[in-house]
Amino acid sequence: MWRRFPWWAQALLIFGAARLGTTAILLVVAAGQPANAWTGASPGYADFASIWDGRWYNIIAESGYPSVLPLTDDGHVGENAWAFMPVYPAVVRMLMVLTGLPWAPAAVVVSLACGFAAAVVVARLFRLVLSPGTAMFAVVCYSVSPLSPVMQVAYAESMHLLLLASALYLVMRRRYWLVLPVLAVASFTRPSGLAFALFLVLHVWYRWWTRDRSPFPRNEAIAASVVAVASGILGFGWLLIAWAVTGSLTAYTDTELAWRSAYIGHNPLVPFAGWFQGLGWWAENGLGLPAPMWWGAAGVLLLVAASVALLLSRPAKRIGVDLRLWVASYLLYLFAVFFPQSSTFRLLMPLFPLAGVVAQPRSVVYRWAVVALSIAAQLGWILIAWRVDGYDWTPP
Repeated sequence: MWRRFPWWAQALLIFGAARLGTTAILLVVAAGQPANAWTGASPGYADFASIWDGRWYNIIAESGYPSVLPLTDDGHVGENAWAFMPVYPAVVRMLMVLTGLPWAPAAVVVSLACGFAAAVVVARLFRLVLSPGTAMFAVVCYSVSPLSPVMQVAYAESMHLLLLASALYLVMRRRYWLVLPVLAVASFTRPSGLAFALFLVLHVWYRWWTRDRSPFPRNEAIAASVVAVASGILGFGWLLIAWAVTGSLTAYTDTELAWRSAYIGHNPLVPFAGWFQGLGWWAENGLGLPAPMWWGAAGVLLLVAASVALLLSRPAKRIGVDLRLWVASYLLYLFAVFFPQSSTFRLLMPLFPLAGVVAQPRSVVYRWAVVALSIAAQLGWILIAWRVDGYDWTPP
């Protein structure tokens, strides 16, 4: 019976079933949610799904971005809307105008619609590199992944995953010029332009290096190179827009740094320093270890070694060079600019091609175990990061 459904219908049914399960978890947790800064006690689904950064997107949809940056008492730029990009709140705003829906349900509708569309594109992408059965279980892994609840709340992740998966699919099909409009939207949905530019540079290099085995026609080389340059420019686009509106060249980076100041104070953005500082902070304050910077450096080296080993493993090789190059590029991007905290787990979602690695063993026991552990991890993430419990230091 199941095999009679076309592959895209299977992907939609898998994603829908996963979302029903996650909805049940969210409703149970919401029923026990105390009153907080965003909602009253025991909020309904839509209200519970639009807390945390969802409120920032709400502010943007209603009021736009500030032309004057807010300052803290000590004169530093404080948290503000410039940390969040405009495409998602703009689309939700359009739906609100067209339907009369308030923010919360409109945001959930947009996120879910993008999530279902993304599931189809992800399935098509996996079918390029894996057998049909393995590709579909990779969609299962993607749909029930520990952070998958974020695809049905008022966050931009599901929209960005739709655009990212589409761009990766187009690159793998060598339709480079079509990648450009997708990137133009994706780069103003979630930070991604610089990581994708690096991926395209590596992609062009690999195709040139292997041109004897697989031809790399001049027109494709030109197209891929142009799109790589454009992606790099788009990666700086939001920074330049923030500068134009506020008059401060560092408006965007100062805003992003405001979120890490609660951990390490106000420091300039130094590429690749954030993970050393962050893991050192967690070693000292979370685990009480002496010599925190040494522990931070050890943690970074361990993560780098684990990432390299994963990408060179036999299961990873089966998902193809392009998807591995994307994973490597995005990991390097995170390493360069981000600071590890509880929201970092959500930032790992663009690494979704790794679901194709997890999906490869065919053991029924293994596959059921993956699903069960993923659902348990969803519950853990919702309780730890999404549920609000007084002063919460684990934002999603």
